[in-house]
Amino acid sequence: MFEKISALIGRMTECGAKRFYAKRLAPNDNSKNQIYLGGDFSALNIIPHQGIYTDSDEIAGSKRDRAKARILFSWVDEQGLYEAPNAQLILYPKYPEVRMSGFLKGCRNAPSQVLKVRDEGRIMFLGVTDAGRVLGYAVDDKHPLAKELASRTELAEVGVFLEIPTSPDDGGSKVQLLRKLQEIHHKHWIPSQKLGADGKVYPYVARNGGGYTLEAELGIAPNGYAEPDFLGWEIKQFGVRDFAGYVPKGPVTLMTPEPSGGIYKDLGVTTFMNLFGYKDKNGIPDRLNFGGIYSYDKSPHKDTGLRLTMIGYDRESGKISDIEGGLALLSRRDEIAALWKFSSIMDHWNRKHAQAAYIPSMFRPGPPAYAYGAKVLLCEKTDFNLFLRAVASGVIYYDPAIKIEGMSSVSPKTKRRSQFRVKHQSLEALYQKAEEVDLLTFEG
Repeated sequence: MFEKISALIGRMTECGAKRFYAKRLAPNDNSKNQIYLGGDFSALNIIPHQGIYTDSDEIAGSKRDRAKARILFSWVDEQGLYEAPNAQLILYPKYPEVRMSGFLKGCRNAPSQVLKVRDEGRIMFLGVTDAGRVLGYAVDDKHPLAKELASRTELAEVGVFLEIPTSPDDGGSKVQLLRKLQEIHHKHWIPSQKLGADGKVYPYVARNGGGYTLEAELGIAPNGYAEPDFLGWEIKQFGVRDFAGYVPKGPVTLMTPEPSGGIYKDLGVTTFMNLFGYKDKNGIPDRLNFGGIYSYDKSPHKDTGLRLTMIGYDRESGKISDIEGGLALLSRRDEIAALWKFSSIMDHWNRKHAQAAYIPSMFRPGPPAYAYGAKVLLCEKTDFNLFLRAVASGVIYYDPAIKIEGMSSVSPKTKRRSQFRVKHQSLEALYQKAEEVDLLTFEG
């Protein structure tokens, strides 16, 4: 039995965990009623999952669509790991809330004696690995770990969780991030670079190296899973002309998801471009473009005839009414030209944006180098409903840059970039908490 939280963290660290959390379990948090993870979707950032999907349950003779997400979950003890193959998240968009279920089923050494009862004071500890696996350990109210947690008044709240630092001195993920950004700021000009999958740093000469250079300094290597960049924080750099006024050069690109439905997905981008694209305005022959600004429920774009709306969203309540709906580009005949299903775009938003750091950068040519400013914006506690409200109010807009060259050839070349953007001064509307931190005065 683990006598100290530090011993449990040490064991989870041996198993690959990098981030650690605790949740105080309410009486209804049990294997029968599932474990409540919050009245929004921010838990999707804390707990990595394998993508959101929908299925239908037959209840009282009627079908009900529910959104779910499988998670790679294992219980841990001093001897080993014990996979819970049926662990999953269940999303209830109409409330909204997220719950976890299936964490005991099919697991040969799960803490059933703790999670099948309704006792007060129970605690569930979680460790999260960089590879997207979640490790769990649960105790009752009499366990030494529960008593120690009750005495820890310094722990930061992240949704329904308490964040546990790896050691008493590391201060949690926010402090660790700010310490690292402070080091990077003090380096001043850093040669443009990119961290390879092999862990080595390579020179990078293209003009879009600001993000790659910052990621290399933070030790963020390319990976095959869409989790946040640094200890649960999404890192977003933006270009400025100088560090005096910190005025951004342009809008912030929040994400670039490809459509998951509509003509674009079902019939292909070439058909989509033939129907809604337009000839290049600079006279480049044999090329079709698709661009423009698309804000919620505005008139159809004059070049494409499409408008942006949301299907299955109740604007008055600010909630999803149909999980199978999504953000949609509609033609003048109300054809769905492109659709970003709520399930797919929710998946991306809450994985990558529940905690985000926005860092200003300046570029210096020949040889290319970047410097990073002292004033950084830290944004926390978002959820997907805030994103949808921002779309509905026009704060977030669609700004694509799609083209096809060599349309008449056997193999046309396509460039696809479906961008959802926001003006920098509107970022705070997407989060419940935002603060500007001056790295020159930060003492972590």
